[in-house]
Amino acid sequence: QVQLVESGGGLVQPGGSLRLSCVVSGFSLNTYVIGWFRQAPGKEREGVSCINRGGSITYYAGSVKGRFTISRDNAKNTVYLQMNSLKPEDTAVYYCAALRYSTEQVMCHTGRGDYWGRGTQVTVSS
Repeated sequence: QVQLVESGGGLVQPGGSLRLSCVVSGFSLNTYVIGWFRQAPGKEREGVSCINRGGSITYYAGSVKGRFTISRDNAKNTVYLQMNSLKPEDTAVYYCAALRYSTEQVMCHTGRGDYWGRGTQVTVSS
């Protein structure tokens, strides 16, 4: 059974940090491009960051570049999103997704995914 389970969300003050994790099971992580997406109330889902199969190539949306870092540990079946200098506009539900036949840029731009997690809430507020 394929599963992607996100964790690490929560309430944080502006300027704070959070580290999201996405643990996958039921498929071989190293054969999939992985992406983090987010959706705020009343807004469309957007690609935040995506990473290629080996972890050597990453893509970031302009709004998070320099603040967020995506990484993956295929041996642990886990993908991470380190989020620093958080802003209120980062508030959203964050989802991880896996896509087999793609690149990290295509995945983030198109929002396509073969498998999706259920999401974790991130709230940035004072």
